[in-house]
Amino acid sequence: MGAASHPGGGRARANPGCESPFSPSVRHDQHHLRGKDRPMLTCRLCGGSDLRSVLDLGATPPCESFLTAEQLDEPETTYPLHLRICASCLLLQIPALITPEDTFTDYAYHSSYSESWVRHARTYVDDATARVGLGPDSFVVEVASNDGYLLRHVVDDSVRCLGIEPSVNVSEEARKVGVPTLTEFLSEDVARSVRAEHGPADLVAANNVYAHIPDLNGFTRALRGLVADDGWVSIEVHHALHLVGDAQFDTIYHEHFQYYTVLTAQRALAAGGLRVVDVELLETHGGSIRVWARPEELDAPVAPAVAEVIATEAAAGLDTVEGHLGLAQRVSTIRNDLVSFLVQCARDGVRVAGYGAPGKGNTLLNYCGIRGDLLPWTVDRNPYKHGRFTPGTRVPVRAPEAIEEERPEVIVVLPWNLKAELDAQLAHTAEWGARLVYPLPVLDVSPAGGAS
Repeated sequence: MGAASHPGGGRARANPGCESPFSPSVRHDQHHLRGKDRPMLTCRLCGGSDLRSVLDLGATPPCESFLTAEQLDEPETTYPLHLRICASCLLLQIPALITPEDTFTDYAYHSSYSESWVRHARTYVDDATARVGLGPDSFVVEVASNDGYLLRHVVDDSVRCLGIEPSVNVSEEARKVGVPTLTEFLSEDVARSVRAEHGPADLVAANNVYAHIPDLNGFTRALRGLVADDGWVSIEVHHALHLVGDAQFDTIYHEHFQYYTVLTAQRALAAGGLRVVDVELLETHGGSIRVWARPEELDAPVAPAVAEVIATEAAAGLDTVEGHLGLAQRVSTIRNDLVSFLVQCARDGVRVAGYGAPGKGNTLLNYCGIRGDLLPWTVDRNPYKHGRFTPGTRVPVRAPEAIEEERPEVIVVLPWNLKAELDAQLAHTAEWGARLVYPLPVLDVSPAGGAS
């Protein structure tokens, strides 16, 4: 759950539907309503009512709602995708217009499809074992454990563990590889039940899920309920320092309800009784943070890295509302550069294809208005997506073999954050002189295989 999308990502299409055949297909958020009929938006962390606009990406379908051919003549429900910041606590957030149940009950994203992600998981388990002192008597819980890509390493190390994963299909895959998995959304009740049955956890891992939770405070209390009084909680999330500074707007989609700096992650965890004691900077997702927290009453020492990263964020202006407000202009520049390049390719008769059909790519395609006239097709490693179409823009998704068969001259890499992995996967396209296009953080057009 919640891991970054890449050429192996995706999920079954949600079907939010309309209340009647005559209902509008766009669900307006509260700020699109007027007067007394408009409910007040409030911050999901501190309850503040002063939410300022940072970036409005328009109305789009949920990013993983891939269409079948039979659905192409049906209307798509779209939702506003409008990033705001709380003037009180500085949490970046979007309104909760969809529920986790819409997205994660039947989820076709498999973390194990990404070779780099599996390596990342192995490294994480090794590092956590050393930090926490995991051994045969320890107990590890992973929240949003997906297909067992991480806990399988814990099992291999003979450490007792449990995954908590809401998706029926991927949790079954985890059980097939020997990872004990509870098919549930984490709640305070579930945390109490797990603790009563299995005991407190020495380590609770919640990687790439803390952004997916509309009930932020309740979820954080549930993490505290799972962990032992002297235990550890680790959380990995995309770092808002890169979202804002590098204009990584394609990480914004409806299932990501909030976006964190270390400062706001510290505030969110404190609200649930957890103290941030260390932070690591990661390269995943174009720049992430791994936050280590422990129960507040333990009064554990705080590593210098916490203050150092918060100071870096402040130097970038992220300790103020105003420091976030340049994002919209940077995003507009990225859109204009990419669209201009693809329009020129179309004029010149250059054959173009995409690589990957990740959720983040659908935010990019919808905001930029890139459809089949500019991107005739893309490919993905996940068989679920083959023969389907991207939500909103309706770009056909094919199997990866189509790249070799069609030999496009330009390949737009949508999961740009996996550049090293995908450069290697696409190195063979240098045989016919293909160019690889990475749209973020700035437009990068380079020969495949590193040729000059």
